[in-house]
Amino acid sequence: MNLLVNAAQAIETTGRITVRSGFENQHVWFEVLDTGMGMPEAVRKRIFEPFYTTKPVGKGTGLGLSISYDMGTCFRLWLPLNQANLTA
Repeated sequence: MNLLVNAAQAIETTGRITVRSGFENQHVWFEVLDTGMGMPEAVRKRIFEPFYTTKPVGKGTGLGLSISYDMGTCFRLWLPLNQANLTA
């Protein structure tokens, strides 16, 4: 859900959010793409830092996964179909 919220917040006026899913090698995947406004390299390097945010205090969770540089964002999440496919 946070991926969708961040994608929507990255688009200032008009844009596109695309959600895709699939199955490959005993894993399912889904991805969220947006045509957001982009961000500087210094910010992009920190998007996975816990509690890092570019939003004002009190706006957002600060859990990262923000927008990406120039072309928007694509996050693809892979999930195993069963526990035997989990890796350490």
